[in-house]
Amino acid sequence: MRIGRPSITARGAAAFRAAHQKLEGGRVFHDPLALRILAADADDPALEAAFRPEREDVRLSVAARARYAEDAVAAAVARGVRQAVALGAGLDTFGCRNPYQAEGLRVFEVDHPATQEWKRDRLAAVEIPVPASLTFAPVDFERQGLADGLTAVGFDPARPAFFVWLGVVPYLTHTAVLGTLGLIAALPRGSGVVFDYGEPPDALPPEQRAVHEARAAWAAQAGEPFLSYFTPGELAAELGRLGFSAREDIRYRDLTDRYASGHRTATGHPDLGAHVIHAWIPG
Repeated sequence: MRIGRPSITARGAAAFRAAHQKLEGGRVFHDPLALRILAADADDPALEAAFRPEREDVRLSVAARARYAEDAVAAAVARGVRQAVALGAGLDTFGCRNPYQAEGLRVFEVDHPATQEWKRDRLAAVEIPVPASLTFAPVDFERQGLADGLTAVGFDPARPAFFVWLGVVPYLTHTAVLGTLGLIAALPRGSGVVFDYGEPPDALPPEQRAVHEARAAWAAQAGEPFLSYFTPGELAAELGRLGFSAREDIRYRDLTDRYASGHRTATGHPDLGAHVIHAWIPG
């Protein structure tokens, strides 16, 4: 990862969200700011693949993941949560679109200080205003903990919060992943999280394993190697141990079917053992 801008994988996810708005009309996930925030990267050959017509299945998958996360935020707001945290927000635009400002939802974006400075410059350049409900929490994890970084900018650990943590877990160690989940579980009842993870490669069929290994090699070459995998049973046990008593674990392909039923192409694409989890602590 190049310090001072989102990682190549985060920028890739942003490209697929933006391409979905243009090529599929945002029918799974509507984000009117996605194309604007990516404008400066429009000619980046590393991102142009997202706009190829044959990548529709991947676009729908990325869009479904974002839709699922924002639906989970909506459910949290409905049960009284008024703090949302985007971990490793990258070029995500939820904080700028916050549809729950009237209900008092405050959004915190956590990222490396230099990355956040780059993003704020990008927002200013394309004239996307930063609402009063959005707070940036610059955290250099080599020098500061997540809890300290959040409380330093006004996050209230005495109130429940909901965390969106997409496209990050596979690049962290098991210790870091479980430590962050433990921090969330220690918050008041009603708190929760949406995150994604991958199953161990040896659990995949040979064809999918080969695709996964090629993708892992590309990510490692870009400086973002995969560091952690979980089996569904292992992760369910860890979440239960931490105190998350309500959860849904859904595979990427099933999530895409949920939101894009009737719109998927005939070819499909392997989900490579990828899952999304919504876990919370009922109030």
